[in-house]
Amino acid sequence: RLSAPQSAYLRFPQSNGEKQSTHTCLHTKGEILMNPTLRNWLIILVVGAAIWFSPIPTGLKPDAWHIFAVFVATVLGFILHPMPIGAIAFISLTFCCFTGLLKTSQVLMGFGNGTIWLIVCAFFLSRAFIKTGFGRRIAYVIIKLIGRSSLTLGYSIALSELVVSPAMPSATARGGGVFYPIVRSLSEAFGSQPGPSSRKIGAYLMQVGYHTDATTCMMFLTSMAGTPLCVGLAASAVSVEITWTNWALAAIVPGLISLALVPWVVSLLSPPEIKAIPNARELAEKELAAMGPMSKDEKVLAFVFVMCLVLWATGSWTHLGATPIAMLAIAIMLIAKVLSWQDILSEKGAYDAMFWMGGLMSLATALGKSGFITWVAKDTAEIIGSAGLGWIASFLIVILFYTYSHYCFASVTARISAMYAAFVAVAAACGTPALMAALTFGFFANCPISLTHYGNGCGPVYFGAGYVSQGEWWRNGFVICTMNVVIWLTIGMAWWKVIGLY
Repeated sequence: RLSAPQSAYLRFPQSNGEKQSTHTCLHTKGEILMNPTLRNWLIILVVGAAIWFSPIPTGLKPDAWHIFAVFVATVLGFILHPMPIGAIAFISLTFCCFTGLLKTSQVLMGFGNGTIWLIVCAFFLSRAFIKTGFGRRIAYVIIKLIGRSSLTLGYSIALSELVVSPAMPSATARGGGVFYPIVRSLSEAFGSQPGPSSRKIGAYLMQVGYHTDATTCMMFLTSMAGTPLCVGLAASAVSVEITWTNWALAAIVPGLISLALVPWVVSLLSPPEIKAIPNARELAEKELAAMGPMSKDEKVLAFVFVMCLVLWATGSWTHLGATPIAMLAIAIMLIAKVLSWQDILSEKGAYDAMFWMGGLMSLATALGKSGFITWVAKDTAEIIGSAGLGWIASFLIVILFYTYSHYCFASVTARISAMYAAFVAVAAACGTPALMAALTFGFFANCPISLTHYGNGCGPVYFGAGYVSQGEWWRNGFVICTMNVVIWLTIGMAWWKVIGLY
């Protein structure tokens, strides 16, 4: 975009050095304004400085307000992405340490958090699913069993997502790395390519793959990499403990209903031209035959997969935390050589997540301890409470705003970081039972993934295939998201009443 101004500048006749200097200065300013990276950095710094130097609200200590300024600038950096978010988190922590805003021990406390290491282990587990091909085998076995039509093929994808998601916490790796290649190959096998033939079945399958990935992200604490962040934030904001078991128990009924409806609703919104698929079974058998019998590595991974599910599900009885269980899984795979140490070292996403999530955890913990979240919750609760709506109406207002604000975010984790703790605290201050609030805002962190084609990491992968226009994607995404909102706030709330969340 700078090529045209540069060319014009080079052709402009210069009579003296002073005019040359003036035009160079103008060119530099134009470059700053037109360069997205420089522009984004400028926005981040201006917003952070504006908060830092603005008058400190009554009831807050200066350190609390300054930590908030750094926190906002950091999350804004995550959203605008002028550089990798791990680097942004590191710079923010360095600033806090260098200015004396936080002690070194406070800056580094997030990296010792068990939740962070659960996420790191989750990336290693995802690597095993992709490396061994076990995730693809699960999907093709299910397709072989129930793939008889476009609709049942959609349900095959949904069921495969349900089976794999509890032990594959990277939604991007699961959706983009495991299921997208299967969905794409299935579409092409039936003669459906981007363009005129996309409506045969490809547009339908692409949307089912994406929306079922979003739905399964809601159902398990370990099905999306950023979701475990809710555990630490809930503990600091409202002093409640979220476990793998109570999350899964609260999500299972509305989650299964949502998952069951997604393929059918998508078939109504984007009906495939191909209805019956008599050769789906043969296609799956061909792929499975090409894969051959289960390898030793797949068998070890299958054992580890089942072991993790059982131990996570029985954690309240065994008193084993989710992180030690995940560490045990990785240790077994290292001993059995399913994963090599080189595989561990090459999993850059794990270390990137450790840096930015550990840094964010440190900032969020410091923000909570500073009294800022309590102050925000108290004032907001007073505003909402003054309307005399009751806790249910207040809760619904807050949760709906929290959900549809995702249009402004390209990262679920960034939105959790920016909004989760404060909104949970506000809902609890309005009278919503604390555990119910903590769980619900965790579920609804993932619900609006469906809204856009940038809703999470695998969104650009599915949308980028070119089968669905942006208009259709957004329209159908709004319908699916709203459908899930209604299900979880009606049937879900009824279920939560049954299990004693309120």
